Amino acid sequence: MPRGAAAINIPAMPALATPPLALYVHFPWCVRKCPYCDFNSYTLKGELPQGAYLERLRQDIAAQARTVEGRSIVSVFLGGGTPSLFPPQAIGRVLESARAQLPLAADAEVTLEANPGTIERGRFAEYRAAGVTRVSLGAQSFNPQALAALGRIHSPADTRVAAEELHAAGLANFNLDLMYALPGQDPAGALQDLAEALALSPAHLSHYQLTLEPGTAFAAQPPPLPDEDAAWAMLAACAERLEAGGFEQYEVSAWSRPGARCRHNLNYWTFGDYLGVGAGAHGKLSFASELRIERTTQPREPRRYLTAADAGLARRAVAPAERPFEFMLNALRLSAGFDAGLFAARTGLPFEQVAPQLESQERRGLLLRTRSGYRPSPLGLRFLNDLLVEFLPEMPEKSYGSASSAPTRHGAPGHAKSLYSQASGGTTENERITSQSG
Repeated sequence: MPRGAAAINIPAMPALATPPLALYVHFPWCVRKCPYCDFNSYTLKGELPQGAYLERLRQDIAAQARTVEGRSIVSVFLGGGTPSLFPPQAIGRVLESARAQLPLAADAEVTLEANPGTIERGRFAEYRAAGVTRVSLGAQSFNPQALAALGRIHSPADTRVAAEELHAAGLANFNLDLMYALPGQDPAGALQDLAEALALSPAHLSHYQLTLEPGTAFAAQPPPLPDEDAAWAMLAACAERLEAGGFEQYEVSAWSRPGARCRHNLNYWTFGDYLGVGAGAHGKLSFASELRIERTTQPREPRRYLTAADAGLARRAVAPAERPFEFMLNALRLSAGFDAGLFAARTGLPFEQVAPQLESQERRGLLLRTRSGYRPSPLGLRFLNDLLVEFLPEMPEKSYGSASSAPTRHGAPGHAKSLYSQASGGTTENERITSQSG
């Protein structure tokens, strides 16, 4: 312990608690797959199988609801893919299916992910009437050349119109996704994109770096990207502008105005529970009485998902040795960090189990001690991969399958990009280890 540091109040008898429960619903189709995207999404060919997919979602919700009977849903996230390809009436049916099987909290946050190029005039008012309370809009850039390079189907004007319609529909609590370190971009270009985004008065901004993810078209044919120093200069300049504009950074890539933090993603980042419904959707559930945590996953390919029975849901227990890493992978993304009580309650493990690693990273300057726990330092947020590697479980190399998020220390690459990157860590707000977009 550093000299003068206050002792942390450690719970005497850790016990796995039942955390808040959220619902994630995945819609896997897009008009066109973007070359940088590594999410579970597919270019729509032919007619959207709306009726069949909605019925399968209804069955999926009903089957999974039985495992969480008596627990209420605090938030819903409708992600993709492009959920806004589905009309408001279809989204309403999904929410009705959820309410029929699961108690939704009276103030539940319901977020719809939308592509500015797929929204017809007047649609946002209809989505709000269907039960949507928040929208995440994939702007990415306001530079036409950058949007073309990114393979986006919308124009800057589409984003401006969409934002106007969100305000008109009473959905002012919306997020804008914005990338930086784009091909050919410099700090002035990144600041110009940010200025145009802020001019639309969003309540929340997801600001993340374009990176080359394995398996994507960009990974196969990389575009010329700014180097790390240039990318850092863009991030620093944009952070200063966001702070001056009244936004607070509460997560590595998430900025919000007061009272507008994304509750659904905060549940991910504090190691809460969530049901994962839809093609390729992942979930996490805690069973306190059994001291058990499990991860779930549905078949990724839409045709397989549509024909799968309820038994197609894969389940895998999260072993106690894996829980510290999984907890830290989420909690250390938060600017405020976490407290010892939360670690014990969400993992069922004693805080002493991770105290040596935390103290070591504090000595390295990557963590700062708080009254009740730890938070990442500015240096730790910048080099989060280095920080997270310390919590990888010591066990033989193995394949965890699609229901897992945890690699092993033995199998970790020299550069921990597979553990965390700013794009995969903060992309469209969601917990990227679950392959769910936000």
